[in-house]
Amino acid sequence: MGAGQSVQAQTRVEQRVMDQLRAMRLEDQVRQQEVEKEYIHIGHEKGLPQSYSVDPTLSVSQASEWEKALLAEPKNRLALSALLGNDVDTIVSQKVSTLADTQTFNVKIPFEGAPITNQRSSGRCWLFATTNVHRVAIMKKHNLKDFELSQAYLFFWDKLEKANWFLEQIIDTAEQDLDSRLVQNLLGAPVNDGGQWDMANNLVYKYGLVPQSLYPDSFNAMASSKMGRLITSKLRSDALTLRSMVTSTKSSSSKQKLLATKARMMQEVHCILTLMLGPPPKPDEAFTWEYYDANGAFHKVQKTPLQLARELSAPALTRSLAGANVNNLFSLVNDPRHEYLAHMTVDRLGNVVGGYRPITYINVDMPTMKRATIKMLRAGLPVFFGSDVGKFSNSTSGIMDTKLYDYDLAFGSGNGALQMSKSQRLRVGESAMTHAMVLTAVQVDEKTGQSIRWRVQNSWGATPGSEGWFVMTDEWMDEFVYQVVVDPSFVEKEVRDCLKKEPMVLPLWDPMGALA
Repeated sequence: MGAGQSVQAQTRVEQRVMDQLRAMRLEDQVRQQEVEKEYIHIGHEKGLPQSYSVDPTLSVSQASEWEKALLAEPKNRLALSALLGNDVDTIVSQKVSTLADTQTFNVKIPFEGAPITNQRSSGRCWLFATTNVHRVAIMKKHNLKDFELSQAYLFFWDKLEKANWFLEQIIDTAEQDLDSRLVQNLLGAPVNDGGQWDMANNLVYKYGLVPQSLYPDSFNAMASSKMGRLITSKLRSDALTLRSMVTSTKSSSSKQKLLATKARMMQEVHCILTLMLGPPPKPDEAFTWEYYDANGAFHKVQKTPLQLARELSAPALTRSLAGANVNNLFSLVNDPRHEYLAHMTVDRLGNVVGGYRPITYINVDMPTMKRATIKMLRAGLPVFFGSDVGKFSNSTSGIMDTKLYDYDLAFGSGNGALQMSKSQRLRVGESAMTHAMVLTAVQVDEKTGQSIRWRVQNSWGATPGSEGWFVMTDEWMDEFVYQVVVDPSFVEKEVRDCLKKEPMVLPLWDPMGALA
């Protein structure tokens, strides 16, 4: 009897427990129904949760649910283990897809220029690319095996010219509000290390060229950030002074005082540059250049920097370069936001006040850009180009390929910048010209005439890539190259005629105004 009572008591306990569990399930169902009213349900994909809250605030509980769903997938747990201890690009690198990215080309210029240059810790890529283009003609004229022009020489004068350009823009915009978008953009980077082809062209026209051995890099040329910060801080302070002087009075004596104050400011900038970069050669004073040619013969030359630069326009040299004049090259850009065959410029972008020519471009489609580039290479001429080098490129392997990384494989949320068109990337600030380099060769399909891959001369030293050389796929060029610099004779007449049009003026903050 005692045993029977014990069984009955146990049964009653079990019944109460079951009743409580049913009640709890019912409460959970009601609670879940209330919660689900605040969610939108979508299809399940790649381990992501099936519903998302319409509540605009971020819910910690929802984040916990996302984490739970994410890590329920074995693939995601594997990705977690891999990404916690490695660079993401290493994990998603597609080495098999880039096996065809070889340093073999059937169109290659005979004088590529050597040695591979190194801009070190500076933003002078545009000056390295410019001098790497100019040196090819000089090497050909003087029969040189190795030769390097002084980037530091142009760097010195560019910094001084940019300071002058900035102060002139500050005076001209003194009536505008200090917080206006234009004035704030001017103040953003008064003496940026970067630049564009026409800016370099203005420097070469005014100051000429110097062999690197006569004005080598100083420490502050190779590591320029501190010098840049010093000059930038000074110029911003000077800008406030000049704005105050312009708006306070309009008398002729005040204008003379304004000019005198600006001249003193420029002298102070010159002081900083001279002490940190060294006194540069003077454009119109002769230097003595001693060198051995490719045959080992000794030469001694005396000429001015301006004379060395003018050699590039000599008829004998241009004839040897298929009629191309390095001093007359101009920029083609591919900007799909705007109509093609448009002549474009950027408001208040420049470096030399009263310079040889303004910063301008002709907007063309990519087939036109590629045709002109291939014609340049067939003629034995290197091609300056500007691109967004940080996208889908690897400095160790020297590969620039849109198939290089598969971010979708790791995260299931698309493949980064390639989810947008080139135009969209420009519009939302995802892409712009960030680096200038030189093209020296191309692999062309013999049947179709279409380009396949391009040989790139970088300025990061001989360690990256293949002893400093990179390879760029044609697809990468389509997506991330924005500018090439070519001779007018290598483009169609309708493109050349665009130079006669009044240019479309883009605002200073437009991505086409980015300084590579």
